[in-house]
Amino acid sequence: MNITFRQLQIFDAVARNLSFTRASEELHLTQPAVSMQIKQLEQSVGLPLFEQLGKKIFLTEAGQEFSRYASAIGSQLDELEQVVDEMKGLQRGRLTIAVASTANYFVPRLLATFCQRHGDVTVSLDVTNREQLLKGLVENRTDLVIMGQPPEDMDLVAERFLENPLVVIAPPDHLLAKEKNIPLHRLLEETFLVREQGSGTRSAVERFFSANQIALSTQMEMSSNEAIKQGVEAGLGLGIVSMHTLEMELALKRLVILDVEKLPIMRNWYIVHRSGKRLSLVAQGFQKFVQEESRQVLKLPSA
Repeated sequence: MNITFRQLQIFDAVARNLSFTRASEELHLTQPAVSMQIKQLEQSVGLPLFEQLGKKIFLTEAGQEFSRYASAIGSQLDELEQVVDEMKGLQRGRLTIAVASTANYFVPRLLATFCQRHGDVTVSLDVTNREQLLKGLVENRTDLVIMGQPPEDMDLVAERFLENPLVVIAPPDHLLAKEKNIPLHRLLEETFLVREQGSGTRSAVERFFSANQIALSTQMEMSSNEAIKQGVEAGLGLGIVSMHTLEMELALKRLVILDVEKLPIMRNWYIVHRSGKRLSLVAQGFQKFVQEESRQVLKLPSA
């Protein structure tokens, strides 16, 4: 076979996304260019790697085998790049990091401080949901992940570095806005806007209220903290979000935090990588920076 590394990169993008359109967006190429490279790759291999059923594409049996080898080759080249970066020292190199969507409210501040100290470090930041974070760890596509409670059934190294309080929010004119020590059972009378199933925040909220034998009315699911905050502002219901997401809304008095007994729900942020992964000097440096200095760089907004 006469194939190029670029073809492997393009194949890997299409295989992961199962979409020529999303792969072309990820690679900043036109869709015809992606399709042409895949066609040339299939001609070189001598077998079809994808098949189309209706509007969806799927990997063929040959494509599944090809995907495993392409992923392994990509990982080895990433490791080679890390070794070369280590030879250059901590002032140079590439950091690939993925973070939970809620963590994106503070991670850019950490990255800004870190990059100011280490001039030529290049950062690739992926902001996504918990499911994709775990998939990225399984596929070894990221150096480090910042997320809530990591799963116990994966072989990971996880270090706790920052508290993540979850609080109940309401519009300033809500009947409960000025109440103190609101009983948990009073929340049964309210409608809540919640994150989608599988969200770390959603899981933590459900565990907390289940432990207190309370079933909230959750009639609306939303895919982002911003949507929840805007919905609460509009009077659609109450919300439960990380306090890290509320700096602007509290400062502008668009939202208030309710004083509810047993709250906030205390969680933690973790910096995570696969066990046995060889971290570059840059990744090691960022990991140490987060563990030792995040509390000085980051401050919770005042309620």
